[in-house]
Amino acid sequence: MKATASILILFLAALAFLICANAAAAPDPVLDITGKILRTGTDYYILPVIRGRGGGLTLASTGNDTCPLDVVQEQLEVSNGLPVTFSPVNVKKGVVRVSTDQNIKFSAASICVQSTVWKLESFDEATQQWFVTTGGVEGNPGRETVDNWFKIEKYEKDYKLVFCPTVCDFCKVICRDVGVFIDHRGVRRLALSDVPFRVMFNKA
Repeated sequence: MKATASILILFLAALAFLICANAAAAPDPVLDITGKILRTGTDYYILPVIRGRGGGLTLASTGNDTCPLDVVQEQLEVSNGLPVTFSPVNVKKGVVRVSTDQNIKFSAASICVQSTVWKLESFDEATQQWFVTTGGVEGNPGRETVDNWFKIEKYEKDYKLVFCPTVCDFCKVICRDVGVFIDHRGVRRLALSDVPFRVMFNKA
């Protein structure tokens, strides 16, 4: 009887340790501008922290072709752009966390026959840039979708967007911040950069 009780106590202690370890290992939740936790499937505006350099994010055609639509920053500071939803690689608990692979999707209809899920475009030789575009696949983490995953990281007191997917253990990926590249027409395009785009989140 004593042996059974001892085994039960050891089992419960081990279970409690695992629960605490898992809780401690969970990355911090991302907070919106009111201090509330970001939730999956909820619409948010991604807005610049630094004022006077454009507004929120939206879709636009940036090349000679109408499609695909790229992710750009509104020219006017007063414009919130289009709302997005976040879908973490593990959506079970419904919380958006830092340092976690996410699909980012515009909650808007597109004139292009494609999704509005963000993805990293192929390297642009003309500008020597990696641009963020749309037409990505939501979910299905792995080698085929590795370009569709982004992360939110703390950046001092604010946040930044990062491309550094970990959904594929054997894939060789780029790890860089997402910043703003101003092209020859003055369009503010999201691209991989050494200067991160400092952002905040506002519930739509």
